[in-house]
Amino acid sequence: MNEILSVIKKWMTRLLAGIATVLLSVMTLLVLYQVFTRYVLNSPAAFTEELVRYFLIWTGFIGAAYAFITREHMCLVLVRDSLSPAGRRLLMTVIDVLILLFAIFVITLGGFKLALSAQKVFSALLGIPRSLVYAMAPISGLFIILAQIINIYEDVTGITIEGGNE
Repeated sequence: MNEILSVIKKWMTRLLAGIATVLLSVMTLLVLYQVFTRYVLNSPAAFTEELVRYFLIWTGFIGAAYAFITREHMCLVLVRDSLSPAGRRLLMTVIDVLILLFAIFVITLGGFKLALSAQKVFSALLGIPRSLVYAMAPISGLFIILAQIINIYEDVTGITIEGGNE
């Protein structure tokens, strides 16, 4: 079981880091292109602003999933650090279960409904369906669900699954 979870965790970490790297690189190039066309050619490329906005949304969702699989998200440790090891494990398990429920019902199911409702709404400049932009919510929700299942397994068993942050 540990080997399977380790492979999944390693695969997810690399995939999410790779997607975030590509998105950030493309956003950087688009912004540079926007600056060049605006100030050098005096004819700004309007599509870049909308595309960068969508890529930023996607990067945020991918980054959230990456933060959960690597356990590098922000957290307040004041209460956690004042507990005994058993209390700490219980608290982390409860928190991870609550995050799992949030990922299932709000991010994944809510995001899926949002994406479906926006199928006939098109972006102003690119003319693409908004559902394409909103589809990142349920996709990242699935990654967060998988990450939280691994995190809960680690909390309950006390075993750290390798593969998160090499």
